Amino acid sequence: MNTAAKLRALLANENEVVVCPGVYDGFTARLALNAGFKTLYMTGAGTTMSCLGITDLGVATMNDMRDNASMIANIDPTIPLIADADTGYGGPLMVSRTVASYISAGVAAMHIEDQVVNKRCGHLRNKELVPLPEFVSRIRAAALKRDELGRDIVIIARTDALADHGYDEAVLRLHAAVDAGADVVFLEGVRSVEEAKRVCEEFGKKGVPCLYNCVPGGVSPVLSVKEAKECGYKLVITPTLALGAVFESVGKAYKELLEDGNTKGNEVAVRDLFDSCGLKEATEFDVKAGGKLYQNGI
Repeated sequence: MNTAAKLRALLANENEVVVCPGVYDGFTARLALNAGFKTLYMTGAGTTMSCLGITDLGVATMNDMRDNASMIANIDPTIPLIADADTGYGGPLMVSRTVASYISAGVAAMHIEDQVVNKRCGHLRNKELVPLPEFVSRIRAAALKRDELGRDIVIIARTDALADHGYDEAVLRLHAAVDAGADVVFLEGVRSVEEAKRVCEEFGKKGVPCLYNCVPGGVSPVLSVKEAKECGYKLVITPTLALGAVFESVGKAYKELLEDGNTKGNEVAVRDLFDSCGLKEATEFDVKAGGKLYQNGI
């Protein structure tokens, strides 16, 4: 069973809530896998910040995102990866190319939104949206390409309409996206638990799973997995979880080095770092294949 089919099976399980920690590079992906997670989420904000050193203002290209997704997905090709695909990076033809590229990269699911191409993070203000027909054409193009290739990548439709256009317009857009072929809906910027329950009930009638974007410090309430499940969500992503931890801990370590001139209190064995990224498995494989470099250990 491929990873897209695995994800679809998880979403179809009435008792399952799919929890995807946000990862943005090989190291954070390894840490999430080592912790025992069975699904991952590649954050667009994290990819932009870690790979380009720029804030999330739509500057990452499709190639930037696809390349990062491919690297993460292939660390363990048995684990479903959900990846941010921003706006699809253009019109219907470009969206179709994005879908094909993400499929070849090993991505199990991708979300496409209704912001203009020069987009911004969903938890920032004054977002500009494309007209509804243009958003629908993006989702339709994604679904058509998926079906044309005979693949089962999960298409997630995201709308950012809630903040400036209201609940009714946002839900209208998501219903239109489902009719165009979306498998999952993603209402960005939910403002209350009541609103969260409302959208899940709305799409639960159609049997369409809803995704919750848990962003501490953002505009939405911070729900636990249990609370998200009680609202009716089937999928929970945490895009900034690793980013926040790195921001705090690494920033503190760098500041201490600059101000105190030492790294005391931040000792981690080099071996432990390498082991977290598969040192034991890699050397054992080399020996098993007949390599001599690691026969006496490392």
